Amino acid sequence: MSIQTNRRDFLSFLGKGIVGAALLPQLITGCNASRKAQVTEIMHSLKALDPSAEDALQFAEGFNFDMLIRWDDPISNTDRFGFNNDFTAFIPMSEGNSEEGILWVNHEYVDPKFVSGYTEDTIDNKTKEQVEKEMYNVGGSLMRVKKNASGKWEVVQNDPLNRRLNGFTDIPFNWPEPIMGKTSGMGTLGNCSGGVTPWGTILTCEENYDMFYGERKEDGEMVYAGSYDVGWHKYYDNPPEHYGWVVEVNPKTGEAQKHIALGRCAHECATIKELEDGRLVVYTGDDANDECFYKFIGSKAGSLSEGTLYVANVEAGRWESLDYESQAILKENFESQTDVLIHVRKASKLVGGTPLDRPEDIEIDPITGNVLVALTNNKPKGNYFGSIMKLEEKDGKYDALSFEADTYLAGGEETGFACPDNMAFDTIGNLWFTSDMSGSEMHKPPYEAFQNNSLFVVPRTGPQAGQVIRVATAPTDAELTGPFFSPDGKTLFLSVQHPGEKSPSLKELKSHWPEGGTAIPRPSVVTVTGKALEQIQGLG
Repeated sequence: MSIQTNRRDFLSFLGKGIVGAALLPQLITGCNASRKAQVTEIMHSLKALDPSAEDALQFAEGFNFDMLIRWDDPISNTDRFGFNNDFTAFIPMSEGNSEEGILWVNHEYVDPKFVSGYTEDTIDNKTKEQVEKEMYNVGGSLMRVKKNASGKWEVVQNDPLNRRLNGFTDIPFNWPEPIMGKTSGMGTLGNCSGGVTPWGTILTCEENYDMFYGERKEDGEMVYAGSYDVGWHKYYDNPPEHYGWVVEVNPKTGEAQKHIALGRCAHECATIKELEDGRLVVYTGDDANDECFYKFIGSKAGSLSEGTLYVANVEAGRWESLDYESQAILKENFESQTDVLIHVRKASKLVGGTPLDRPEDIEIDPITGNVLVALTNNKPKGNYFGSIMKLEEKDGKYDALSFEADTYLAGGEETGFACPDNMAFDTIGNLWFTSDMSGSEMHKPPYEAFQNNSLFVVPRTGPQAGQVIRVATAPTDAELTGPFFSPDGKTLFLSVQHPGEKSPSLKELKSHWPEGGTAIPRPSVVTVTGKALEQIQGLG
């Protein structure tokens, strides 16, 4: 793939297809759908924020933010908001409603010293009570949110819709065969990014599952994620094959199911496109060095279980089938389609899937219809800054089996960002994205120039079109995640994840955000509003 970093090339990428507005594709109901994008010439300019190392959530001029909810805040008389919030999704209470809705928030993983008070270097002395407290703090939260009389967003306390999914929730497998002898799994965990279906349910993705129940090697040996082994398997010996799936959640009932047909890996997100005949296409990435980018093409309208999973062969511009019956090499190495899907990483390499640089979030450009993939980095291969890949399906058809791919925006000091992660398009198709530099490597070579993690926007039109503009910086050690717009584009829901995660101990805290003083840091969700947010979308 060619790496093109200059502004002219990126403008060409963003602007391709703008002429002929009547032919613009409908904006998908994916990770960040709001309404059909319209091409609007923006006359206003944003004042970019300088990089910062401060322990504060800072926004550029014209942006405001309000705290919506923090870790351990109550959402009902029985449930509390979980830890390390990531992906957010706003489901309006009625079509187009930007005043009230259901907010889903992922809870990816735990930091034991904060959640359960366990501070030892090994898991040897962790108690069952501590494990269970940690298990409660993963999964996701569902909350009814609305604007109050003063126009501020708030959680409607004790609403019947408020509930938690966690490490104990029984979740059925959407598959005709049992997985490791079971038809359901205990809990959901590692929930990173996600998506929204055309029918208004949530897709939440299980990413780094091996820190919880490990992974089984081909010889049967169990391995765990090194220092991230949280030790739950000491008391709950669940099979790792029950995790690493895309999980669908009904926001009105809390009912959930794990979609086996989408494969098992460190899923970052699931971006869904409904075809004219009702069949579904789902894009998802495997967030690990040298792992792959996948596409599921449904064979029956509305089904996420009947269809074929493909892996991207980027060099050849081809989607390679992971269908057991049609691939002789899969029959030689696996026992069944179920076996292929459980071990999809191995299967993808056998059929020619391209190892990529940590494919994370995926979005479909509402103007061009192109697929964007955030490739965060691949440090062992010398790619420290990452890039955003553009994929054009043949003839613009999402069920096509061939494509063209290029990297049109590469991270680095020239472009002002490193390690792109979550992305979102606003109501007129401006690209927003966050960065994910590791807390252990921020402020060290080669990341010194970028300071803390940030939120960026790339305007589509106007005097700053094609420029990467920093509009927010995160507190110490934190990353900004899960950007999601309300239907009218006037509110951006945003997670502040793992502030102070590299604190040596509770007595040596690196962050005190958001409460300040000597308080322990608390992952939180904020609502972002303001004149600048509206002006860049031509709303004011």
